Amino acid sequence: MPSSPSSARALLPQLAAFLQQPGLKLIAGHMRPDGDAFGAALGLARTLTLQGQPAVVAADPAELGLVNFLEGSEAVVTPAEAAKLPATAIVCLDAGTADRIPEPLQPLLQRLPVANIDHHRTNPRFGQINWIEPRMGSTSEMIWRLIRHARWPLDRAAAEALWVGVITDTGRFAYDLTTPRTLRCGADLLRYGVRTAWINDRLYGSFERKVLELKRRAFQSLETWADDRIGVITLTRDDFAAAGCTKTEAEDLIEIPRSLRNSLLALLFYQAGEEGVTRLSIRTREPLDATRLALRYHGGGHIRAAGCTIPAPLLEAKAQVRKIVEEWLRESAASGQSPVTSGETTSPQNIGKGIEKLKGGKKAPALPS
Repeated sequence: MPSSPSSARALLPQLAAFLQQPGLKLIAGHMRPDGDAFGAALGLARTLTLQGQPAVVAADPAELGLVNFLEGSEAVVTPAEAAKLPATAIVCLDAGTADRIPEPLQPLLQRLPVANIDHHRTNPRFGQINWIEPRMGSTSEMIWRLIRHARWPLDRAAAEALWVGVITDTGRFAYDLTTPRTLRCGADLLRYGVRTAWINDRLYGSFERKVLELKRRAFQSLETWADDRIGVITLTRDDFAAAGCTKTEAEDLIEIPRSLRNSLLALLFYQAGEEGVTRLSIRTREPLDATRLALRYHGGGHIRAAGCTIPAPLLEAKAQVRKIVEEWLRESAASGQSPVTSGETTSPQNIGKGIEKLKGGKKAPALPS
């Protein structure tokens, strides 16, 4: 079950004690880290270092994309290098499942104590300490709360890392999970000299030509389904190669179909990695729950933002998903509410049942626990 306010208060002292034990801490976000995963990792590592606790952020520098300007980015080590270090514990941040941690680090989850800190409601709690807060807009806000509870020091570098995590996952304090506490977090971080205008320009107002070329191709691919209620963009390997750009360098691509007026569902299909596999980013508006579709393919995320990997070539994946989502909208219209959230939750206990329901009653394989 997600952490309740009372259990969170109990977990914070445990986490603080865990992180202050002697020895090197490996800190890792999910693969292809976004602003929140990397900002939370960098902010926590910096804070631990300020108080004399050794900590290393494990991330592939080639996958950092737009957030590679943050102070401390130059000191990250690749997951393969990090796996060889004499670490005494690993901290997993913003990783919805254990297999979202970079592959070279996954064996360490069986050998080292694991702290699992995340705000994805589909997280199956794979650590010895699990702090899961689906009501928080970002993992970076959770790290800020931990730092404040433990009375650890902050400086501008740590504050800017956490600021990037908060603003990227809350849509610059605009999404549903932005709360008074989120704004207090932002206000507190500003006390350390966060360069807000400079950061905003780096993230949202200044792009290399290759990023704009990839966005041009994404705009050209725009199509709509279900009477404009579903916006879809598609990027192939050829698109990425022609633009000379990667997905991590253009994280806001999904905003193109999401910006379609009156749409309920935005989808980004793209090819990356192995052949015969398609990745899908999902955004929804009320009453739809993005995790319903993500769980169909063993993905996960949040009500309004989720993702998954479809084991099918691009055209086949699109055909599968189109059939599913158009039926989904028909169900939603007939019932007047989201068919997955009518009295249900997607807590870890219900994930398997949710997948089974979406597969038409067939028994679904269990997710990692």
